[in-house]
Amino acid sequence: MHLPLLLLWALSLLLPSLVHSAHTSNWAVLVSTSRFWFNYRHLSNTLSLYRTVKRLGIPDSQILLLLPDDMACNPRNAFPGTVYSNADRRMDLYGENVEVDYRGYEVTVENFIRLLTDRWADGVPASKRLLTDEGSNVLIYMTGHGGNEFLKFQDSEEISSWDLADAFSQMREKRRFNELLFMIDTCQANTLYRQFYAQGVIATGSSEEDESSYSHHADNDVGVAVIDRWTYYVLQFLENEVKDLQSEKTLGDLFDSYDVEKIHSRPGVRWDLFPGGEQAGRNRRVVDFFGNVQGVEVQDRDSKDSLKEDLDGLMILVKEYETFAAAQEKNRTMRDEYTVQRDTASMGKVQGLHHSKPVGPMRLKKDSFSLRQVAGAAILAGLGSLWYFGSKVVI
Repeated sequence: MHLPLLLLWALSLLLPSLVHSAHTSNWAVLVSTSRFWFNYRHLSNTLSLYRTVKRLGIPDSQILLLLPDDMACNPRNAFPGTVYSNADRRMDLYGENVEVDYRGYEVTVENFIRLLTDRWADGVPASKRLLTDEGSNVLIYMTGHGGNEFLKFQDSEEISSWDLADAFSQMREKRRFNELLFMIDTCQANTLYRQFYAQGVIATGSSEEDESSYSHHADNDVGVAVIDRWTYYVLQFLENEVKDLQSEKTLGDLFDSYDVEKIHSRPGVRWDLFPGGEQAGRNRRVVDFFGNVQGVEVQDRDSKDSLKEDLDGLMILVKEYETFAAAQEKNRTMRDEYTVQRDTASMGKVQGLHHSKPVGPMRLKKDSFSLRQVAGAAILAGLGSLWYFGSKVVI
């Protein structure tokens, strides 16, 4: 086989991996923005979503959890070290396996925007960074006290709808996400995504302009409300309908489950920024944002080739090159032996010579040497590319 054709063949094997790299990971950014004991429900909202995405497989390394107050250790807590979202206290949301990435006064507007845009000074640890890329689906959930196009952070500062819109636009420009789902539970929540303009975003909120978002129920022993209504019914859908990663429930199913009579406000959804509009967005599976990515298909769905077949093809290429190299080496060895025999015979006929000219290795023709260089480069490039893109596949 002609070696330049071998190079083209190796590249053709890897081309699907280079072109179709979309959706290789899922990340979650879960934010409570409220401080103080009477805002217990906001921390409970956030920890409930945290538990759900972990149940569906997203690892802590791909979850950024921002909690401005530690209700579990508050001296008013009648059940120290615990946080509950239901009055019967069946499940402790705090438990023994909660990794809080930003706590207390670390939860600020500046840090949140830096987290989204990855504009950090040197030395910030990976555990505090959103290390997404153009193949990442990102879920962003926020809860707290808000108003018309703003959300308060710890009663001391605010983030506006324009701040969020510009941050998401920077993320898109820097190729920091494939698709993004924005969810917010606060008063007048739907105004927070009014100014969004980055493509690839689906947004949903708990209430329209001039509407409040309400708590669902209180725990008399805890003494405060323990969860908000909209978040409660979102979680109810996720717990009852999305049992595992094989679930085929879609975002359309989730949003259709909103019941104004139960939520006591009018939730909203924005589809227009998503490629393909509402129909494409409604067909996205819930686990495409809430679950871990498994068995990523690198190639076209219609193609029957797999990454293993690519590797097998590349191994065939390696064997063909080895066969070619062995033939070249055998040819060189035979010519060297012939040269030695010829020179030895000539040396016997020449009298008076005490030294014979040493026989060096045969020089390959320039074209043959160049072709072998091209073949070697093709193999190394193919193996290197296959290792790089193959490492992105989650098994």
